[in-house]
Amino acid sequence: MRNVLIICFLFLFGSTILVAQNGNVILQENPKIKDLVFLKKDLEKRNKLSDGYTIQLYYGEKNKANSVLKKYRNIYGSWPASIEYETPNYKVWAGNFNSRFNADRALLEIKRHFPAAFILKPERAK
Repeated sequence: MRNVLIICFLFLFGSTILVAQNGNVILQENPKIKDLVFLKKDLEKRNKLSDGYTIQLYYGEKNKANSVLKKYRNIYGSWPASIEYETPNYKVWAGNFNSRFNADRALLEIKRHFPAAFILKPERAK
């Protein structure tokens, strides 16, 4: 995944051309940059870029997972949340924390509404 990020940043910085003529600067941006930014945001939202920690709120059937996700989003807006599927169950994950310390701080808050929540360090798909 780091290779993808490196390629994206090389593409991003290598695709911008500055042309100066008579005191004017013209910036030509590659149109694929918007696609790369969207892809990066999507991967971050789904916790696919981080080697960090997340908090699991629920593990079980789909309807209950959707209900837990909706309740979480109504209470907390600062940490992203998603539903992950692991045959045959659904998991609700919240947050994308770069350190165990930050995850622990968030867990203290989240446990007020989701007492069964716990921290995990998911493995990224290779």
